[in-house]
Amino acid sequence: MTKSLKTLFGLLVALTLVAAACGSDAEAPVAGALGQVEVVEGEDIQIRSLNAITGDVAFLGIPNQRGVELAIADYGPIKGFNVSIGTGLDDLCSADGGQAAAQTIVADESVVGVIGTSCSGAAVAAMPLISDAGLVMLSGSNTSPALTSDLAGTAGTDYQPGYYRVAHNDLFQGQAAAEFAFNELGFTTAAAIHDGDPYTNGLAQAFADAFEALGGTITTFTAVNKGDSDMTPVLTEVAADSPELLFFPIFMPEGGFIAQQVASVSGLENTQLMAADGLLTDNFMELPESEGLYFSGPDLAFDGNTSATGKSAADFLAAYEAEYGEAPSAAFWGHSYDSTVLLLTAIEAASTESGGNLYIDREQVRAELNKVSGVSGLTGSLTCDEFGDCGAQAISVVLHTDSGDIEGGKANTVFSFSPNR
Repeated sequence: MTKSLKTLFGLLVALTLVAAACGSDAEAPVAGALGQVEVVEGEDIQIRSLNAITGDVAFLGIPNQRGVELAIADYGPIKGFNVSIGTGLDDLCSADGGQAAAQTIVADESVVGVIGTSCSGAAVAAMPLISDAGLVMLSGSNTSPALTSDLAGTAGTDYQPGYYRVAHNDLFQGQAAAEFAFNELGFTTAAAIHDGDPYTNGLAQAFADAFEALGGTITTFTAVNKGDSDMTPVLTEVAADSPELLFFPIFMPEGGFIAQQVASVSGLENTQLMAADGLLTDNFMELPESEGLYFSGPDLAFDGNTSATGKSAADFLAAYEAEYGEAPSAAFWGHSYDSTVLLLTAIEAASTESGGNLYIDREQVRAELNKVSGVSGLTGSLTCDEFGDCGAQAISVVLHTDSGDIEGGKANTVFSFSPNR
């Protein structure tokens, strides 16, 4: 071959390679403003579970993560690609835990979305990072109004684009607890204790505002510190006005200390105790001192509801016990399942197959979640508003009478509330 022919041949080869490369680039769809995730053939779609899975609040987070796992199994592959949560991440039910886990998540560009957090305080710290990275996060148990809105068109102080939840907004739970206390129990005085956390403070305030709007009087609105074990000072402060009801929507172990120490404080002998979903957990309800308490929380009367996966709550609970050897230890398992199904459905709608690979448009994932309307879930009909509140918003109050029958306590509904009633 002459030198000129060799040169021509080399040029043709180079042009062929360039054309091939250009052709490969053309196979990838144009990405939206938030970019896209490419899932190579044979690899898994990556989402993450971020829940409190160690410590005293693990009773809340572990059922959430298991709800994610079962939803992925029920939903199945997306366009031939399996879905993986990798290793479950721990939000520690704290701002530090949420922020640290979020840093891990956003460092992995293969992650499309997150199911979590368990606790609102962790979400407040995690969401700025997750939102800025173009991801979405859907929670099954965050309830602080600050994360979404005031339900009157104003964004919450901690709202971030890309945040959604199937859990209720605590403005509804505060209203439900107040209506039960004022209208059903006939109480006109109440005190509230929180621990400074966005969830506990937000719910205590929502209750106080709703109770006063009904005509009641809040005698004391005060706080304990996380880590406190001696509750005598704060209980003595509350006892000064002998309220008919003490509402303390906090977590373990502080909630347990309040229930165990209240009987020793003069002035609270006749005060009714009422907790919320943060204590609607096995490790609190097994305490003898939890007997006789009312709890507000998500309505778990899911009979007649069916998820888009075709599963009912009864199907879920049977699968849960078969897989994990126990019933869920807290109330938000169905909400976490529904959150996962919403995320997977949005990912499927926002994905395009090309050249054997899958391309998931991050902006389109958000767009799909923004238009969720009347979707059937285990927890009821799901519709997302402009600030990410997607839940059915049904609240119930239960009466726990036997620490040896926790499931019976969770099911002993004495009051139901729905904003749509």
